[in-house]
Amino acid sequence: MTGLGATGAAIVSPDKLAHFVVRTNKYAAMVDWYKTVLNATAAFESEALAFLRYDDEHHRVALLNIPDLADQPAGIVGVHHVAFTYSSLTVLLENFERLAALGIDPVYTINHGPTTSLYYADPDGNQLEFQVENFATVEESGKFFFSEVFAVNPIGVEFDAAELLARLRAGESEAVLKARPDIGVQTLADVKLR
Repeated sequence: MTGLGATGAAIVSPDKLAHFVVRTNKYAAMVDWYKTVLNATAAFESEALAFLRYDDEHHRVALLNIPDLADQPAGIVGVHHVAFTYSSLTVLLENFERLAALGIDPVYTINHGPTTSLYYADPDGNQLEFQVENFATVEESGKFFFSEVFAVNPIGVEFDAAELLARLRAGESEAVLKARPDIGVQTLADVKLR
């Protein structure tokens, strides 16, 4: 995708998102949490910083140990979350179960339509979205964004992840479970976004 900058020169989109960096005053807890929830390993780790990886990239998350930082106050502007896509609903929900057994529970779960998503908060309160695509192609997901159903409810429908996993294990197909129910009008005020 390209556009024109103020000088008229083409602006080029990046090829991919490489990594994000979090500064923290809870370094050990944060390193442990990210290693756990992302099944990540350290490409490099010291008392000052950690570079974590879970795929072929040299690192996807970096954590900076800055002990004198104040805790993050609630109710301020900033990045709401960073999203990670899983290969299937089965993988997403089995990961939910694995994390729940370790005491790591989502702060909310929602079927947006294009994705079925579980949101988690790290020890500092930063949020990660673990999602699965609900449509087979990007074009189908794109069409959903321009549908009347999405116009009425651009937020989604909350669900119980344990119940969804039980239904999956009882034999319901992923396609059926990923189809977003129509509940009518839904706005940001209707969900407890943290």
